[in-house]
Amino acid sequence: MQQKLSPSQLLMVKLLELPVTELEEKVRAELDDNPALEQDTENPDEISFDSDSPLGSASDDDNPGSGDDEYDEFQENKEREERQTALDEAFENIGRDDEMPETVQSQTNNGGGDGENENFVYGATDSFYDSLMQQVGEHELTEKQHDILEYLIGSLDDDGLLRKSLSDLSDELAFSHNIDASEEEIKDMLDILQTFDPPGIGATSLQNCLLIQIERKETTNQERQLMREVIEEHFDDFKKNKWKKIADQMKLSDAASQRIESELKKLNPKPGAAMGEAVGKNMHQITPDFIIDIYDDGRISFALNDANLPALKVSDSFTELLQETQNSKEPSKKMKEAIAYTKSKVDSAQTFIDAVRQRQQTLYLTMKAIIQWQRPFFEDGDEASLKPMKLEDIEKMTGIDSSTISRVSNSKYAQMKWGTYPLKFFFTDKYTSETGEEMSTRKIKLTLKEIIDSEDKENPYSDEQLREKLKEAGQPVARRTVAKYREQLGVPVARLRKKS
Repeated sequence: MQQKLSPSQLLMVKLLELPVTELEEKVRAELDDNPALEQDTENPDEISFDSDSPLGSASDDDNPGSGDDEYDEFQENKEREERQTALDEAFENIGRDDEMPETVQSQTNNGGGDGENENFVYGATDSFYDSLMQQVGEHELTEKQHDILEYLIGSLDDDGLLRKSLSDLSDELAFSHNIDASEEEIKDMLDILQTFDPPGIGATSLQNCLLIQIERKETTNQERQLMREVIEEHFDDFKKNKWKKIADQMKLSDAASQRIESELKKLNPKPGAAMGEAVGKNMHQITPDFIIDIYDDGRISFALNDANLPALKVSDSFTELLQETQNSKEPSKKMKEAIAYTKSKVDSAQTFIDAVRQRQQTLYLTMKAIIQWQRPFFEDGDEASLKPMKLEDIEKMTGIDSSTISRVSNSKYAQMKWGTYPLKFFFTDKYTSETGEEMSTRKIKLTLKEIIDSEDKENPYSDEQLREKLKEAGQPVARRTVAKYREQLGVPVARLRKKS
């Protein structure tokens, strides 16, 4: 047997898949198309989902009192006129449901204009790359220095780090751009790049990235020195979150240890994670569907990004008209047609409002569950903190079907201080070791990449040696798993990585 969705369920699914910018367009198109659907100016926040109470219907409790007879008569006449107008509109629109709204026609069929609709870009118009190039313009550079610095920016990875050696960069500039640049000249431009915003950009490693941020952090000299000592002298323990061991070795008091730990957790390990577009690619900017705030005291809050979404209600005049016409004892044929038309529009308006509300509630519950499951990542922004998480895990927490959660995660984005991420980023597979320990595959891949990046290029690790290194890092996996993850990272075998 094949299960069929009702029209209201189909509408709900369709709205759920839309990102916030397209939802705004859909709402405004529906307002143009359905005269029974109106923007609720009296309750402008009505469409927003409130975690403390479900969405309510539009309220009519704001009408003034009826103590003044003249006012009552005025109101009665005004409401009668509104109902008559709605009735006239109902008669006029019978049979015209399939016509394109005039406002949409004028946008679609107009041969003139500047074509802005075709090239619409969501979110900020400046890319991360553009922002860095603007900062290049703030320095007095020779043409050669400008070209070197521009090449360094183009060589940054998605984290905003520069993981290539100076010698490799020198070779690439010579072969690809016919620029004869010494390692010293490249280092001078790299030093300039590392002064750019956001702090940590252009760093050559995670450790270097954090040290750059510490130097630019507004704090006392003593705290800065202690933070620097943690990263320089106790970096391995820092990565493994062994704060008690660090505090004991540095002879820190509990208060000082907590203060330094708190300040270090505010650093951004991925200064390039907020890129609106990958360097060298022409992509649309992203408007986030969720705005997430992370506070120093550990609290995390979030809100749906629906500020431009108008509140909706069913037209009062259409509702009252429907009630009056339905109470008519002997309606004419034309009146019956008006009743049917009016009822269809009122029902359609209410269905649309309910679908929007259900969409907002579904998004809220899904994001809340994701934050609860992946809270360590939201606190420190470290991708290695992501735990294994499947669609079924969120389904168990929310009661929402996994297929619905999949639709949400495939098209929605969350913005926080660590960057803007698609929701599907937070879902990660798990690897179960021979001892039954469950580990995030993403964390294993990150560790594997770090090991390969730091290996001796003249004597790179074999897959068996990589397996041993992963085991030493507390991530025991099989050799064939190492080979699979290495291939997924696009890293060749050891003999092809060897630098002669």
